[in-house]
Amino acid sequence: MTTVPRPARPSRAVEAQEGVKDLIVRRGLIAGDPLPTESELMEELHVSRNSIREALKALQAVGIVDIRHGFGMFVGRMSLTGLVDELTFHSRITLQNGANHLAHLIDIREILESGLVVRLIELGPDADLTPVAEVMARMESEARAGLVSPETDRLFHDLLYRPLGNPLVTTLLGAFWDVYYQLRDALGAPDEPPADVARRHGDIYTAVLAGDRDAARAAVEAHFLGVRNRAARIEG
Repeated sequence: MTTVPRPARPSRAVEAQEGVKDLIVRRGLIAGDPLPTESELMEELHVSRNSIREALKALQAVGIVDIRHGFGMFVGRMSLTGLVDELTFHSRITLQNGANHLAHLIDIREILESGLVVRLIELGPDADLTPVAEVMARMESEARAGLVSPETDRLFHDLLYRPLGNPLVTTLLGAFWDVYYQLRDALGAPDEPPADVARRHGDIYTAVLAGDRDAARAAVEAHFLGVRNRAARIEG
């Protein structure tokens, strides 16, 4: 008769991690709220100081806990920093094997934005795009001067989807932008003339204003063609 091995018991540090997360949920704490001190956590969770410190370091690494030396510990704010670092690293090393994780990331972002523009159109008059008009004017001014800045490009996408009221959209798009920024030296300058960069963004904005779903999706696809060309340049 075969004996089924029992699953290994989690370490005390892992148990402490789960205890801290459970405490946050039970107390209804939110991002920015203060956490108990190390000593208080030791007493409540019945674990050693070393286990608590190891647990807190692990939770800090994934953004659940924010440790501010001299001020205390707080519930962390959602961050995709770890994901950004991992995506950037693997985008670099996979190029050695003829692959390109960045191209896959661009695929995901295009799919996401193609759906977001439709959601935006569905809002109708409830979507205030006045801030987008202002950033479009800034982008067109930069294009006439010879260069659309990455900051203006990023701001356009951030403001465009803000009426959706979904903070995860901003967080995810911000993560994509952070990967691009870390790979900026490999990506190099855009292939498109600045006027074309501004025009492609303007096409998205105009289609959304007109409520034209097909035109909006087509404009998003055309915009990402330029991004794909930059990513393909790395493979070469």
